[in-house]
Amino acid sequence: MSLRLRLTLWYSGILAITMLLFGIVLYFFLNYFLYDQIRQDVKREAVNSSTRIQKSIALSQKGLVVDLELESRDFYSTNTFLQLYNIALKSFNRSQNLQYYDQTLPIGQSTIDKLQRQVDKLEDEIGYFEKTKILNQDFLIYHLGLTDNKAHLIGILQSAVPIGSYERTAVMLRYTLIIWAILTIIVAASLGWFLARKALKPIERVIDAANQIESGDDLEKRIHYDGPLDEIGRLTNTINGMLARIQITYVELDEAYRAQRRFVSDASHELRTPLTTIRGNVDLLEKMWKQTSGTKELATPDQVQMSLEAMHDIAGEAQRMSRLVNDLLALARADAGVLMEKHSIEFKPLVHEVVRRAQLLEHTAEWQVGNLDALEDAMVQGNRDYLQQLLFIFIENAFKYTPMGSVTIEAIRRNSFIGVRISDTGIGMDKEDIPHIFDRFYRADLSRGVTTGTGLGLSIAKWIIDEHDGSVEVTTRKDEGSTFLIWLPANFPHAI
Repeated sequence: MSLRLRLTLWYSGILAITMLLFGIVLYFFLNYFLYDQIRQDVKREAVNSSTRIQKSIALSQKGLVVDLELESRDFYSTNTFLQLYNIALKSFNRSQNLQYYDQTLPIGQSTIDKLQRQVDKLEDEIGYFEKTKILNQDFLIYHLGLTDNKAHLIGILQSAVPIGSYERTAVMLRYTLIIWAILTIIVAASLGWFLARKALKPIERVIDAANQIESGDDLEKRIHYDGPLDEIGRLTNTINGMLARIQITYVELDEAYRAQRRFVSDASHELRTPLTTIRGNVDLLEKMWKQTSGTKELATPDQVQMSLEAMHDIAGEAQRMSRLVNDLLALARADAGVLMEKHSIEFKPLVHEVVRRAQLLEHTAEWQVGNLDALEDAMVQGNRDYLQQLLFIFIENAFKYTPMGSVTIEAIRRNSFIGVRISDTGIGMDKEDIPHIFDRFYRADLSRGVTTGTGLGLSIAKWIIDEHDGSVEVTTRKDEGSTFLIWLPANFPHAI
């Protein structure tokens, strides 16, 4: 059963119960009000007539009751019929309108017994109402008991009024309420069906959008809703926000997947090159070994030179592969979320140690040490080995891409940050390359084939900077050089 149908049934059921209760209360209230008015009129007519009759009651010397007489006023102008029954004489006196119809109001022994019991119980009111049919018409009769001075029941005064029109009115009212309730429920159910459809239309859009997203790749689709910010409006906004987050996540996953494929491809390429070199040199050594083995001839100087070069190449490519594997291991640890161990480190001795060892690196550019006074009393919360690796990565890159000119290191201080600036006068970069220089295996096209490297150094450097809550600024111009400014949070406990 759909939600729309359930809402409609709930609305209709609640309305049906409400209409039923309202109809029952209204019907019984109107019915009671109409009949109460009739009862009062009939009873009042009987009581007024009995007052005169009671005054005319007298006892004979023998204790016999004289004949009771009904008042002779004109009853043609009223709709009330009067009849007086003398119990002792068993005689009837009728009003003129009742005589006109030549009809007697029904009275039996049960009526006499009921009134007699009321007399015996000394009740304040000796009388009761009764509905009956006379000539196929409904009448309401009030039976009023008449007593003598000794409280003996001597007569019964009956006041009757036809109630056929009231009964028909009550029946018509009952049918009118039923028909009106049915029509109201039908109209309300139809209107509720329409309103439920309109109210649930955004939910249908949600389902359609979800189905389209499930069956396709259109993650940019959103649910259109221009209604009020009610529960459905908030649900629509929530789902739209969820779809936006799913789209962002999907894009990030897609980019990560492409980056992973590129990473595997680049890693395979970088590993294949040294392996090819090593395999070629091994084949060469094996060939030379076969030529000289089993003979008494010694290797010629050229063969010895070739063997030395081959072994040198093998050693160099093995070192290159070792560095590549170490870099890949470092990035794998970064991806795995490995937390590096950190301590409070005095930064100045660390930088001086890097500066001293940097001059031993292979380079053709001039190594210049600028002003490092800003490092005085600087304490950094970090890992000593990784911070040294960070600085060496930028220095080695500067040497690598500066065949001529100079590479300079200097320090600056800004608030609670310490900065290390490494600048060179090398080949520089295009501005299009800057957003990608920290990507894994990314190397500018200008440098490919000119300089050696794996393209992982800056990726590792960026990871180390992020782990130390730092940042890096890059300034470069093609053929003029590059500058990297590394910022690390620091404190200066002995600063004045």
